[in-house]
Amino acid sequence: MTHLKQVMILNSDLEISRGKQISQACHASLNSYRDSEGPVRDDWEQNGARKIVLEAPEDDLKARFQKAKDEGLPATLVKDAGMTEVSSGTVTAAGIGPGKEEMIDSITGDLRLVK
Repeated sequence: MTHLKQVMILNSDLEISRGKQISQACHASLNSYRDSEGPVRDDWEQNGARKIVLEAPEDDLKARFQKAKDEGLPATLVKDAGMTEVSSGTVTAAGIGPGKEEMIDSITGDLRLVK
């Protein structure tokens, strides 16, 4: 059985509230999910919809997002609207997957979990 998961990467360069972090991870999850294909998305949903939240500095976050796109994974880069804690256009998060765990781990497996 192929294990599927989704990863959200928060921009660790930002000093934002926990609530803001959560909302940005939600944007990343939903937008990346929307980019996924039906069969993968359905399998992921039926098998627990595994989600992991990690952190990385902005440059690293962007590089990993681009690598995911280059490898054909659904991925999104979240840029804030600037209505609360950060200015408009600030990169706050990235979402990768759902996709094969092995593919996602090859891109994000060395990142720290958000605690």
